[in-house]
Amino acid sequence: MKTVFNTLFLLVTVASFSQIGTRFPSEKKIIKDPVTGQELIFLTTKSAGDSKTYPTHPQWTADGEWLIFRTKRANGEALAVNEKTGVMVQVTEGGYTGTLCMAQKSMKLYFMRNAGEDKMKVMEVNLDAVFKDSQAGKMKPVSAYERVCGITKAGMGASGDMALDANEDWVYFREGKEEAAKYLKPDVVIEKSFGPRNMGAGPGGIGSMNIKTGELKHVVSVPFQVGHIQSNIWNPGEIVFCWETGGKSPQRTWTVMADGSGLRPLYPEADYEWVTHEAVIGKDEVAMAIMGHRKIDIEKEAPVEAAKNGEIRNPVNPGQESNWGATGTREKPTGLAIVNLRTREMIIAGQTKSGSGLWHVHGSADGRWAVGDDFSRSLYLIDRKTNEMMMLTTGHKETAADHIHPTFNRDGTKIEIQSAMLSEDNRTMNICIVNVPKEWLNRK
Repeated sequence: MKTVFNTLFLLVTVASFSQIGTRFPSEKKIIKDPVTGQELIFLTTKSAGDSKTYPTHPQWTADGEWLIFRTKRANGEALAVNEKTGVMVQVTEGGYTGTLCMAQKSMKLYFMRNAGEDKMKVMEVNLDAVFKDSQAGKMKPVSAYERVCGITKAGMGASGDMALDANEDWVYFREGKEEAAKYLKPDVVIEKSFGPRNMGAGPGGIGSMNIKTGELKHVVSVPFQVGHIQSNIWNPGEIVFCWETGGKSPQRTWTVMADGSGLRPLYPEADYEWVTHEAVIGKDEVAMAIMGHRKIDIEKEAPVEAAKNGEIRNPVNPGQESNWGATGTREKPTGLAIVNLRTREMIIAGQTKSGSGLWHVHGSADGRWAVGDDFSRSLYLIDRKTNEMMMLTTGHKETAADHIHPTFNRDGTKIEIQSAMLSEDNRTMNICIVNVPKEWLNRK
């Protein structure tokens, strides 16, 4: 009885305190897609509220061996899963907020944590030490692995929408409206909410922190709501962000340098274009989706009147609300677009023949591949040299708690997605790897 009691106490203790370095057994399972026959490597399979970091950020650690993900299996802490063994290790203790930023030059993890009094702490975790001590079963107090890089000031309204610079000495984060307003000229017209989700109103801003000294700097203010802040991890000091409305934006994509110079639309879009889900994929390139998900209205005035009346055409999938206006149809070119940051040229790498069109997009840093999902949660790979497109996997359930969000690894050989394919409730998601087919990798 005493042994049973001690075992139960140990289990309750681990579940309650969620200590950094706690290990979870492998759930790794390899299956074949029932439609395409492609191999799907599920690194998690239990219903534990798993989700990947947003595709604007790296997913793998610097050594390429671990993937960091969000989960509820450790009281909402972040976990790392070893791609080869499937073993999982808890890598935070005390919670986090917003984006998990994996360094690519060192085995470090960065994120924000609430510091109280309207302040946020930027935290650093030494992943190398966590993994080694966890493997040895000799964990130290969390203070041995965590470091406070700095604390934002009260009133800044700093949030966890954060990105790590290519030099890994600064992080960029979203500022609140009051802070952003301090740096705008009095004659700047502040944008109002746009679309049926009542989002997009300004002002918005981006701040930065030196993670070695804690120094704070203001980067830029704009008259609209800022979202999806990401750094170009190949080019120091370059930032990409968006005008966030929850859907169609008057001008979605933006870029600016860390010193506040060079602010401009990344891709100047037309009123009829629905641009979304931009992601920096290489030193000079950003992938984005120009959506072709809405049916063409033969009577051109119909969508305008519908928008005035607040009617909804089809609430099943995002962006079908008529309140967005006449946009996102295939009357004009749509598809997976790639913009060159230097020449400003845009190409469309590919598009599905029907359906929603490509939705969340990414690409390999070497320029060989592009990838995108659609409303059916199918995943498509594109050969950028030949324009050939292949469906890699499908059937990841439209009822899933989130979208599959594909992201390439640094070598451009595999793609991480999140999938509800195995979930019994048709919502819970797992972490999954899809390899680029060998026959494509072997192409000259």
